[in-house]
Amino acid sequence: MLSSTSEADRAACRAMLAGGSKSFRAAAMLLPARIAEPATALYAFCRVADDAIDEAPDAAAALPALQRRLDAIHAGRPQAHAADRAFAVVVRDYAIPRALPAALLEGFAWDAEGRRYADLAALEAYAARVAATVGAMMTLLMGVRDAAALARACDLGVAMQLTNIARDVGEDARNGRLYLPLDWMRAEGLDPEAFLAAPRFSPALGRVVQRLLDVADAHYARSEAGFALLPRDCRAGIAAARHVYAEIGREVERQGGDSVGRRAHVRNGRKAVLMARSLSALTARPARHAAPPLPATRFLVEAVQAQPAPSPQRLPERIAWAVQLFDRMREDADLGSIAR
Repeated sequence: MLSSTSEADRAACRAMLAGGSKSFRAAAMLLPARIAEPATALYAFCRVADDAIDEAPDAAAALPALQRRLDAIHAGRPQAHAADRAFAVVVRDYAIPRALPAALLEGFAWDAEGRRYADLAALEAYAARVAATVGAMMTLLMGVRDAAALARACDLGVAMQLTNIARDVGEDARNGRLYLPLDWMRAEGLDPEAFLAAPRFSPALGRVVQRLLDVADAHYARSEAGFALLPRDCRAGIAAARHVYAEIGREVERQGGDSVGRRAHVRNGRKAVLMARSLSALTARPARHAAPPLPATRFLVEAVQAQPAPSPQRLPERIAWAVQLFDRMREDADLGSIAR
């Protein structure tokens, strides 16, 4: 019978986070402490899975083994690895549907095989797997399963991934990878193979990058409607991630769209300003009409809606549930007073 995460497993997961993603670590620092442990377990499993695919001679062959590992986690019989055991507790306690981490594994495999994307729809399908899945799972860790909140979390994940792609065009190309929509490149007279053979910036490439940033900005704007649907103590952290990541896009624009010869960075002073701006999310109001999920992320939202919610039996879950209920009651009262 699967029990709570052991201290040894928690320590192993923290060590993986400390030696891994700076962006994930920074994001975890912006969220309440009650979310830190499950988020660290989520990261640890993502890291182990990504490494397993990256280091395999054949990415496609590595995927079935990871899927079996995921099956064992969801069955409550994880393999003898700290990340698997810790993530299995998170999957059980927060009722994370298998479809979410399975889609993430699929995205890792697409990366390893060097897949390219014919158009924006194909690229957003990739972003849904490698980024929107994480946004959806983090939302579940906050105790939120509302379809509109999940759709907006997925919007934010897709926007952030498109920003990453726009920022890293040169770095990716030098590693033999290309994520820009191929039809956009060809419409600008750019040959994808020639660009990969000799990556260089041109005004035509700048227009493709700007087009991608415009799409990202539209998704960032959609995501803001989800802030009010999160627990109050999570809103500013998520809003900060939204504003800081969008600012990366602004830095790329200031470079004229050149993300081949240089890599955009947001200075610490500017980050501080953006994080202060994110405090406005604390008083965000829920939208009266929720936009549907993006076509690329609809399957993630539907997977959560099909999964029974966990009963709030453990103390951290009771706290999260109570905070969310209190926020909703207070917002309903506020909206009622406005209507009068």
